[in-house]
Amino acid sequence: MSQMQTLAPAMELAKRNGVTYANESDAYRQARIALLAEEIELRRQIERVAEMRRALPPGHEVTTRYRFIGENGPTDLDGLFGHKSTLVVYSFMFGPQRARPCPMCTSLLGAWDGEARDIEQRVALAVVARSPLERLVEFKQERGWRHLKLYSDPDGAYARDYHSVLPDGSDIPAFDVFMKRDGKILHFYSGEMGPETSDPGQDPRGAPDFMPLWNVLDMTPEGRGGTWYPKLDYTN
Repeated sequence: MSQMQTLAPAMELAKRNGVTYANESDAYRQARIALLAEEIELRRQIERVAEMRRALPPGHEVTTRYRFIGENGPTDLDGLFGHKSTLVVYSFMFGPQRARPCPMCTSLLGAWDGEARDIEQRVALAVVARSPLERLVEFKQERGWRHLKLYSDPDGAYARDYHSVLPDGSDIPAFDVFMKRDGKILHFYSGEMGPETSDPGQDPRGAPDFMPLWNVLDMTPEGRGGTWYPKLDYTN
């Protein structure tokens, strides 16, 4: 959305909405119109931020030849692009010190597995973790994931350089975007919101939120809950 465009005030658009429901109160409708105006402003803010993100100048050139092992054998960062000029990499919290992977990462990737083929119409998508490939494939099969491309980062060099492992060896998630320009691989974007940028009373998270789970729960009266988190197994 160009900054030069003149947009109608959000409240004006909200009042054009003709939706009502039987037996709703005037108080509900007025509150809903006020909320709708804020939702319109949120949509516009999301568009403004996305436009700023797309306008970032080129990032650093990637000169390290990172090694990965995928289900089709060894490869490097260039190989993760396939035939695309843009690559999205998610660093999965499933390092060799973990008995089981992160439930939050797993929830996110379960949703992305259903979107992977759509995403890859536009860009390449890779999921990287420090565990051996055999562990990654075993867990992929356990979850029934069919479309995500998982890669082991065997020496952890990529994890260290792109901030998905802490000095004590524990994992943190990371989201990075790379692009190819004039034969070079350039870093385009990294999610940089974490504990240092979190607001009081909230878990550290980025914006927009990548997880459909939270987006759905945000629409409910119960919300996300203060202490609830997804689990790997709900049978107990």
